[in-house]
Amino acid sequence: MGNHFTGVGNYIPTKTISNLFFDNHHFLDEKGNTILQDNATIAFKLKQITGIEERRYAKNNQVTSDLGYLAAASAIRNAKIDVETIDYIIFAHNFGDVRYGTIQSDMVPSLAARVKHKLEIQNPYCVAYDVVFGCPGWIEGVIQANAFINAGLAKRCLVIGAETLSRVVDRHDRDSMIYADGAGAVIIEPGEINIGIQAHLSASYANEEKEFLYFGKSYNSDHCPDTKYIKMHGRKIYEFALSKVPLAMKKCIDDSLYKIDDINKIIIHQANEKMDEAIVKRFYRLYDKNMPKDIMPMVIHKLGNSSVATVPILLKMILNDELENHQINEGDVVIFASVGAGMNINTFIYQF
Repeated sequence: MGNHFTGVGNYIPTKTISNLFFDNHHFLDEKGNTILQDNATIAFKLKQITGIEERRYAKNNQVTSDLGYLAAASAIRNAKIDVETIDYIIFAHNFGDVRYGTIQSDMVPSLAARVKHKLEIQNPYCVAYDVVFGCPGWIEGVIQANAFINAGLAKRCLVIGAETLSRVVDRHDRDSMIYADGAGAVIIEPGEINIGIQAHLSASYANEEKEFLYFGKSYNSDHCPDTKYIKMHGRKIYEFALSKVPLAMKKCIDDSLYKIDDINKIIIHQANEKMDEAIVKRFYRLYDKNMPKDIMPMVIHKLGNSSVATVPILLKMILNDELENHQINEGDVVIFASVGAGMNINTFIYQF
């Protein structure tokens, strides 16, 4: 252990999409019936539950690998390294490059290879590959990079999380209001034993949980009947997350050298404000404690849910002092955690 972030970067798209953007959408239920509530009421309830007021969309001429490259370049500048010294590029995403106005995913060559090309890396032994692991993909990429370094297979890794979920949403599904675009990245290198990644845990639930998030047809049967979009069973995901994520976080702490009172921050996937708060409250209740004030920073209000990108984006924002009441200081212990399609869960403990 002791592998740490020497560079952190993000790319937040400049296109701001408020809830008013959805005023003229024709929302339907799963059976194709028009939802009786007006769109203003739907947007109000969305904000109440998820906290989302705005989200960011990529520019029309950008794709996921473009966003990933910009975040990677930011992390590389922050680390002040020579790109030729990178041993692995691990790119977490779920839908590949989807060009604006289309729904077809393009994943060949890998998005990691596309970023390597954009970075003009000549070293053939810089290995570039993608991770498809649902929303926890970036954390899983960090865990894999950590393993490569511990095994002596790498000394420096670039881990990217990027997504353009705005390209794979069904405009007739009100859940489309949740999703956003963005990218984050880190450089990971060996360091002192008492800093960096100290413990980690991953889990996959693929029985009845497998279909909680899936690709499905539009709720409008007349609208591209053969095209599929991101879909979810929100209530089932909520119940699953509240049941499984706190236990995973507890196991990670209990298997480490840390105690619950050592934790200074929890950086959790920005999926849904109420769900994330409920997860963290339940996590603390497992130790018969109340959730501390300012333990869980949230940026979903303005940035929406950009899947694999939410955690590294948030990390960079905190380190940049962009969030009021949320700082990370030397010696702080932080839990990173995520849950998403698979259904997958992962978490790691990091000391700064």
